[in-house]
Amino acid sequence: MASTELFKFVLLLLVAILALELIARKLRLPSAAALLAGGVGIAFLPGIPAVSFDPELVLMVFLPPLLMDGAFYTVWSEFRKYLGGILWLAVGAVVFTTLAVGVTVHWVLPSLPWAACFALGAVVSPPDAVAAKAVLGKVRLPRRLMVLLEGESLLNDATGLVLFRFAVAAALTGAFSAQGALMSFAGLALGGIAVGLLVGAALIFALRHIDHVFLAITAACLSPWAAYIGGEAVHVSGVMSVVTCGIIFGWYQHDVFSANVRVRSLAFWQVLIFLLEALVFILIGFSLRGVIERLGGLEQTVATLGVPILAVVAAVVLSRFLWIYATDYLRVPLARMVGRRPLPASAKASFLLSWAGMRGVVTLAIALSLPESMPGRDLTLAAAFAVILVTVLVQGGTMGPLIRWLGLNGGEHTESTHLNEAEASLLIDRAQLEVVKAYAYDTDGTLIHPRLLEQYTYRLSVSERYSAAPQAMEGGRRAHYDVVLAAVAAGRAELLRLHRSGRIHDELLHYIERDLDLQQIEAENDRQGPA
Repeated sequence: MASTELFKFVLLLLVAILALELIARKLRLPSAAALLAGGVGIAFLPGIPAVSFDPELVLMVFLPPLLMDGAFYTVWSEFRKYLGGILWLAVGAVVFTTLAVGVTVHWVLPSLPWAACFALGAVVSPPDAVAAKAVLGKVRLPRRLMVLLEGESLLNDATGLVLFRFAVAAALTGAFSAQGALMSFAGLALGGIAVGLLVGAALIFALRHIDHVFLAITAACLSPWAAYIGGEAVHVSGVMSVVTCGIIFGWYQHDVFSANVRVRSLAFWQVLIFLLEALVFILIGFSLRGVIERLGGLEQTVATLGVPILAVVAAVVLSRFLWIYATDYLRVPLARMVGRRPLPASAKASFLLSWAGMRGVVTLAIALSLPESMPGRDLTLAAAFAVILVTVLVQGGTMGPLIRWLGLNGGEHTESTHLNEAEASLLIDRAQLEVVKAYAYDTDGTLIHPRLLEQYTYRLSVSERYSAAPQAMEGGRRAHYDVVLAAVAAGRAELLRLHRSGRIHDELLHYIERDLDLQQIEAENDRQGPA
């Protein structure tokens, strides 16, 4: 495909993404499910060219920014609090699923070498950060469950990649060392963390000394690739490097970003992440076409590999249920043995954790990176796509109804040790009023800023009333900001009228429009309250 034709084709895919996203919102479907199904449908349309891509390139282009996006918003205190549970899923569940799938495949196809069976298991074992974020972003869960699922999706890719590399090496050479695999995993993970710390520290140092908005945004956006490429260059886990860098960046961005940089960078970053996530699922659909054509068509694929593929899908789903239910109920007595008091096991929470095992870009890229001489390569490719389709379309598509049916809808996601919105606002307004009081009078005691003093005094009085009775003031609060938003809309309409009539210059238009935009953003946020 010529370069110009390829560019036109990418533009058409972006148009398709917009259409599929609108359809998903209209039908209240998960975006990932709509994009994946749409990608499959588009790939098999007559006249659509075959698309092939380097799996290593897919990992390098898509995985770092998408991992960074998840790590950037990670709440470090919660991540650290539930780290044991996260590792139990990110390492334990991935290893158990790899073994379960390997045993199942060997049982169905005894002629396939054990190492090839376990390689297939490693391909489909890690739930995907992209798929999880695409689905979990549309639902509300209790905070503990959300932290566990998001944390698992950030760390388990390293486990799956290490298992896969050792299984492939064993299948091709016949040699395997469990001790070597364990040491390699520890070295890759710790090395990745070290590289992530270095890149994160360098990024924070650079941002402290960059005073240009666009340069700061550019440096921030390059950081996930810098962490990933840096980790891979020294032969450690690029995944762990990106995650570590993202957590550091998310923690310090409040100090190194100005308000202007933060608003602009987050807007750009959200658009970039939306497009990358959407393209990933579209590419998965396109890749399915190549697998089916390679195996001789859909009928031949189903006839030859239908039973083994169904066995793999069943093993992937059931092994996660078995691991989570078994470990969740063993966790309580084990914790009591060491003197801790864990939360009691919840059958509903365990069921949801078991069901939320969506696979995506990592499974796709690992499967496509299999050597041509690898035994069972066609089965691994077909099974990988089947697992992605089932987990994203079925599990991801039913996540919202399942949460409502189980009664696990998340509330405000706050704990007793945290301040609520009203309490935090009260303390902030008090601090601001004290500063205004200090500057409101000159050295002779003459009031020189009466309007500011009046404004901040009023804000504090409102916060005090809202903190004492938040429910009673909720309706008045919304009505207040409805008026503010109406005033902003009227001001915007007048601004455009003045510009259209030629009475103000474009430069003044943009200046005033930015002020109105900030007023509208602030009013919309205050009207809605914390999400």
